[in-house]
Amino acid sequence: MLRLIYRLYKVFLFFVRPLTLGVRVMMVRGGEVLLVRQTYMDGWFMPGGGVKKGETLEQAARREALEEVGAELKNVSLLGAYTNFTEWKSDHNILFISTDFILKPRRDREVAEARFFPLGALPPDVWPGHRRRLEEYRARLNDQRHAPQVPQFGEW
Repeated sequence: MLRLIYRLYKVFLFFVRPLTLGVRVMMVRGGEVLLVRQTYMDGWFMPGGGVKKGETLEQAARREALEEVGAELKNVSLLGAYTNFTEWKSDHNILFISTDFILKPRRDREVAEARFFPLGALPPDVWPGHRRRLEEYRARLNDQRHAPQVPQFGEW
């Protein structure tokens, strides 16, 4: 049923061409990232969804993480804002990262499965934009590990 609703939504997008605003949360722990597989779309995604009226971006990220995977986010940092103009819409996603969170068992009708994957061994069907963000994050981690240590102020 959700797949049918999603297909009808895509027809709606073709005619209306809306502007959308959503959030995603990159949840990383021990070199692994938590991804979800949704019931109405194929592939793996970072948890997230739409921003509700009157909600801040951070509130939306925290709510979506809780709804989709039962995550209580301790720390949340902004990683970036990204746009997507496929499927006849102007889609804007705000990406947050959390490396400190508590997972509580939760079942969401939109999420078929949630699983941790090593950042260096993502499943082949990760949504392309999500894969790019995860690969960028992994590259930044590698650069930081190999960068020379610069003394901080007061350590001279």
